[in-house]
Amino acid sequence: MSTTVHEQYVIDPTGKKTAVILSLKQYQRLQEDLHDLAVVAERRQEPSISLEEMRRRLKKEGLL
Repeated sequence: MSTTVHEQYVIDPTGKKTAVILSLKQYQRLQEDLHDLAVVAERRQEPSISLEEMRRRLKKEGLL
């Protein structure tokens, strides 16, 4: 999904950027991305399973 970001910057008296202003929607997307990355990092050491095993588990739980 492609998203155009229209950020605005807060600058100090010398012209140095000190903060950024994003829309609430853009901010929420960034928060979701950070959460997803944290979950991936936490689960990095977990063993992977095959697609067939995943299908079996989903069927067993009634989700597929």
